Amino acid sequence: MLRRMLCVSYISGMSGNTFGKSLVLTTYGESHGDQIGGILDGMPSGITVDIAEVQRELDRRKPGQSSLTTARTEHDLVRFHSGIFEGKTTGTPIAFSILNKDQRSKDYGALEKVYRPSHADYVYDAKYGHRDHRGGGRSSARETACRVIAGALAGLVIPDVTVKAWTSAVGPVELKTNWQHLDLSAVDSHPTRCPEASVADEMAAYIAHVRDEKDSTGGVISAVATGLEIGWGEPVFDKLQADLAKALMGINAVKGFEIGSGFAAAEMLGSQHNDEIGANFETKTNNAGGIVGGLSNGAALELRVAFKPVATIGKEQNTMNSEGESVTLAAKGRHDPCVVPRAVPIVEAMIKLVLADHYLRNLKYTR
Repeated sequence: MLRRMLCVSYISGMSGNTFGKSLVLTTYGESHGDQIGGILDGMPSGITVDIAEVQRELDRRKPGQSSLTTARTEHDLVRFHSGIFEGKTTGTPIAFSILNKDQRSKDYGALEKVYRPSHADYVYDAKYGHRDHRGGGRSSARETACRVIAGALAGLVIPDVTVKAWTSAVGPVELKTNWQHLDLSAVDSHPTRCPEASVADEMAAYIAHVRDEKDSTGGVISAVATGLEIGWGEPVFDKLQADLAKALMGINAVKGFEIGSGFAAAEMLGSQHNDEIGANFETKTNNAGGIVGGLSNGAALELRVAFKPVATIGKEQNTMNSEGESVTLAAKGRHDPCVVPRAVPIVEAMIKLVLADHYLRNLKYTR
């Protein structure tokens, strides 16, 4: 079956590399290629860009940050090629790139004809008839570095909006404190990016245990955005929560998305779930998560994103190769035992891209 699919699918080309409508990001590159990069189109002119601040955001995502992440060492230095002059945006497309330095492609030689369970290897081969097995190629989370750069720029479009994300669960270890009672300025003070020290230490211990067992674990990232104006969003198909869901579900390893009360709403009565409107049109509760009817309502945007365990692990697993033979695989290479800590800035970046895009789209109603 696989061979027959490969024979007819080689004409397929990869689309879906572009995101947004008014603020449009297109990314390119593979994990073990020469470089990765992107073009951000639609950025308004005259906005001051602190490249050092963009680099700081990128540093939060890069590999090799601690013993809890992959040992791959990449400096991830961003280079801007167009769209910024004398420290300000020109209104033209902003092109940027990051050179890949520490690929070690030889570590992936054994995967040239073997499909990792729950990885994109098999489906890429089945669709395109050819794949880059070195680190997963285009399916690698390395591509998300481009999103972090674009998200840092998008944040400059909406300076009055604050977006903060943090690790709220790793495996069975969960942070249950409401965000309003957390010191979110402490998110980066611990390698897990959990702002509560005692829980962060539990998370770190669990990740270390999983790593020592040659396994991996998933987790949850929570996020909050404040400062949104009322009315961002475009019903019917471009509801704000729909675009946020697409943006966040498009991050590697994401398996679930919730806003406000999320799945818990299914167990509630309308009288419990409705956010009563008080003085100044403010709601006493925020079960809606800051969005009603697909439009922002001025309350805080409250989100949660669930990440699966990393697919590439060192434990032996049964799988198939490209010849249709059963094989046993114990993957080599350098991989995160848990992607959640490094994904925190990616979640923030994608939220900023969506919010900046809808801010620009909303301008037509306010001019």
